[in-house]
This record gives sequence, C-alpha cells and structure tokens, in this order.
Amino acid sequence: MTIEPIGSFRSTWGEGPIWSGDRLLYVDIESHKVIAFDPETGSESIWDVGQRVGAVVPRRNGGLVIAGDQGFAFLDEESGEITQIADPEPDKENNRFNDGKCAPDGHFFAGTISLVKKEGDADLYRLSPELEVTKAYGPVTNSNGIVWSVDGQTCYYIDTPTKQVLAFDYVDGLLTNSRRVVAMNHIESSPDGMAIDENGHLWIAFCHGACVTAFDPVSGYEVQRVELPCLETTACTFGGSDLSDLYVTTGVHKTEKEEHAGRLFVVKGLGVKGLPSSAFAG
Repeated sequence: MTIEPIGSFRSTWGEGPIWSGDRLLYVDIESHKVIAFDPETGSESIWDVGQRVGAVVPRRNGGLVIAGDQGFAFLDEESGEITQIADPEPDKENNRFNDGKCAPDGHFFAGTISLVKKEGDADLYRLSPELEVTKAYGPVTNSNGIVWSVDGQTCYYIDTPTKQVLAFDYVDGLLTNSRRVVAMNHIESSPDGMAIDENGHLWIAFCHGACVTAFDPVSGYEVQRVELPCLETTACTFGGSDLSDLYVTTGVHKTEKEEHAGRLFVVKGLGVKGLPSSAFAG
C-alpha cells in the first residue's frame, strides 16, 4: 500500500470528493472553491463559487450541482456562473450545507451543520430531479457522510456527534426504517465523510483522527485502517480507471503545523474497489 499527496492545490478545508468520469471533484469549504483534478495529467480546474460550499456532484445533463451557504445551486463549468435552485434554511445564519451525494436514482441528498453546535438544529435534505427540496431526515447537528449499498436499497448516513452510522431502507427518494449499524465510540475523533466499497464495507474519514477506517455494517466491526499524515482527515472516495484508488481530502489544523495539511492524497494497493458514483438526474 502507498500513500502520497497529489495535485498542487492545498485546501483550507478539503471535503466532499467524488469520482466522475475520469476526474476527481471535491471542494474547499472555507476558501469557497470547487476543484476538478485529473490524475492522468495533474491538471486542476478551480471555480470560486462565492460562498462556503460543502458538496459538489455531477449533473447527468452536464455541469455540476453544489450545496453551500446559499442552498442548492447549479454551477456552469464553462462560465463559472451560479444559478440558484433553493435554500431550505435561509434564516439560519449559523448553519451551512455540509457533505452530500446522489442516490443511484438521481436524487441529491445533502445536509446542514450547526456551526455553533446547537443540537438538533440541522437537517438532511433531498433535492429531487424536479428541483423540489424536502427534508429527508432530522433533526441532526452535523450532517455528514452518506452512501448507498451495492444494490441501492440501503442508505448509510452519519450525523457526526452521534459517532454512529445509521442505515435506512431506500425507495424512490425516501429513507425509512432507521437503525444503527456501526458505533465508533472506540475512536477518539469525529466520523466525517464516507465511501463504500464493492464488499459493502464503509470507509470513514476521521476528522482530528488522521485516519480512514473501514467498517463492516453487518457485524459493525472495524476491518481495516489507513493512517494519514494529517490530523484533519475529512473525506474519501474511490476513483481511478478501475475504482481501486482511494482519494482522501484533508484540512489545515488550527494549531498543529503539518507538511501536507490541506493536500489531496491517493492511497493505492488496498486490494479493494469502490462503487461508481451517481449523478444528479435533474
């Protein structure tokens, strides 16, 4: 197994990586940036979206969709133009959108975070292909990693302060039958972004924990761990031509000085592959 920093961009707080086509998309929340990285050429395209942005996903019809301070919006890659869709929390100035992903059926799920850690003041939202925004689950405090099972019938979700992964039955954009499948109290850091592999294992980045850890949602047990040289390990996704590389975003710690803080990392040689990402159907 090898772990190395890649690309030239250094995030203040990298997040939300997703493999799309032959490139990696991710965000730098605090610097208001959306980044597209091509690992073959090393080229980077960077868009300043003028707001803190927690998630980016590809759109089936071209372009990107973001979730940020001002809610959901389209991002035109050619012009950089932002077209507002909807903001479900216009009056909550202490909240912003955080992590998000698309379900296999094309719904975009993204949730908010209470920046003042007000318990239960945030929610997970669903943007439908018809551009309707509805509450999908809540209340939560720090909406974070979300992924779907191999068959698309189970959704896994993290509300960070709970230090657990919830599973839901998933049908036609609806989350039902909530149950806990993983508890992470044995790790003294915060579960953040999440990916899923071909075996159904959940790969969770641990903020303040300098690691990505894989769990089996059936047994609830930890099955593998990858140590990273950055305390603020924020999110991960599988990518590359055969989805066998694990890409990891990081952030800059408030006080610790780290050589590669904020860099994008790639982990090769894990011996497992991820699942293809889904695009927004709207």
